[in-house]
Order: sequence, then structure tokens, then C-alpha cells
Amino acid sequence: MARPYDLPSMTSLVCFEAAARNLSFKAAAAELNGTPAAVSHQIKSLEREIADRLFRRQHRGVELTETGAILFVALQRGFEGISETVAAIRARRPEEEVVIQATTAMSAFWLTPRISGFWQSHPEIVVSQIVSDTGIASESADLVIHYGQMPDDGGDYRVLFHDRIMALGSPTYAGARRIRGVADLLEQPLIHVTAEDRGWTGWADWFAALGHGAPTGRRHPVNNYMIALQMAQDGVGAVLGWDGLVGPLLEGGQLVQLVPETVASPHPFFLKLHPRASHNARVFCDWLEGRPG
Repeated sequence: MARPYDLPSMTSLVCFEAAARNLSFKAAAAELNGTPAAVSHQIKSLEREIADRLFRRQHRGVELTETGAILFVALQRGFEGISETVAAIRARRPEEEVVIQATTAMSAFWLTPRISGFWQSHPEIVVSQIVSDTGIASESADLVIHYGQMPDDGGDYRVLFHDRIMALGSPTYAGARRIRGVADLLEQPLIHVTAEDRGWTGWADWFAALGHGAPTGRRHPVNNYMIALQMAQDGVGAVLGWDGLVGPLLEGGQLVQLVPETVASPHPFFLKLHPRASHNARVFCDWLEGRPG
């Protein structure tokens, strides 16, 4: 039966590529765990098969002939392509694994409880998380949860929830401050999340939406929302909370709503689905889309 490819022995080609790359039979032999004589034998066999010389033997080594250089370039390109493909195959996760990326707060208060619910109906699908507050999407993530304006670039985006923003504080903070309305909050200690790159609504925006000027009370800046929430629970100051996100803290009594007024969030929380996402990732995406905040 004829071979589908008109190729010499693969062993001879591998030996030739190593010798050509190193310009040394001895170095090629060391790389291939063989002997210089064995490498030389394979190359002579290859030269007989193609009926042309591949190397010029010099006193202090070897150099490629024109034919050798042409064959070396072709082999190098082929081996590089094969190497990249094998590396990609090795790096592939099992089909059943789904990777989703979210911030610390989103993971703790919204995503993790829903993953537990997903497993009740889809126990065969493994879901792992990348928890990151950098705002930079990982290439290994099938799904990424974002907060902000959804891009109009033709990608696959799904709105999770579009909620309202409220002023929150610990029960101790609320009891000690005698806050009767929004105006009373203007002079109170406030926790400011300084993550402007993600489009967070700040206290100045929140007060402006309710017809008030900028706050004048003590300012506690922090660049991590999870830390801001912990500071609020510790009574350091009031914090803005997205009701679809921090519901568990309200339900558990760690935080309370300080005033009845709320502001509609200017942006939604949404999912981005990677183009190469697996079938299982799409199943999980569809499931999450049907579980709003």
C-alpha cells in the first residue's frame, strides 16, 4: 500500500533537522540521545534518497549546501507548526470544564451561590472560577462577568441584571448617625471606591442624581469593592451598594439601607462569552442568563 506522503524516513529527517540547526553532528547526537555515528548514518541515508548532498563536511564542522538549506527551512516550518498544535492540544481543558471570571465581590455574593444551584441540575459539568479585580480578562476564561457599558463589537454579550444603587451602612453606623434623609448623608463619613476605570457610580454621582451637591463629610477611599463592603460592615462609613449584588449582606443584616431613595444603575452587569467557548460553557451561560440578580 502506497504511503500518502512522499517522505523519507522520519528518523532521518529528525536527525537532519537537529544537525542543521546545530551545524554539528555531535550536538545533534547529544540532543537526540544518540551517537554522532548514528546521526551521520541517518543523514547519509537521507542524502542517498534525495540524490543530493545536504552538508559540506569541513575540518572543523559542517555547513549546509543549498539543498540542505532549502530542506532545513521546510522542516523547521513544519516542525514549528506541529509543535504549536501539540502544545495547544496539551493545553486544552477537558470538554466538561467551564471557566468563568468575576470580581471578588461578584464571585462571593452572586456567582458562587448560583454555581451551586447550577450543579443541582447539571452535576456533570465542572465549573471553575478565576477571581480577579484587575479588570483584565483572562484568555483561559470561557465567560467573563463585567460591569459597564456593553461593547457594540459583534461579540456575544448577555445582560445579567440592571439594578439600583442604594446607600448602605452597618446597623451600628445607622443607629449612631440619626440619618433621616439624603441630605443628612452629605456630612457623614463615606467610603469611596476609586475604581473609575470600571465606570463605578461614585457618591458625587449618586447625590447629583438625587438633586444634591457633592458630599463634604470625611472621605475613606479604597480601590477594592470587597474591602469597601467590609469597611462598611465594620462601621467605618456608608457605602454604595448595588441591590442585585449585595442582597446577601442585606438579607443577613450585616448592612442596612440608610435612606429609601435609590438611583438606577447607569450600566448593567453582563456576561461576555468567548468565541471558542465549549458547548458546556454555552449551557452554563444560558442558565446564568435566566437567573437575574
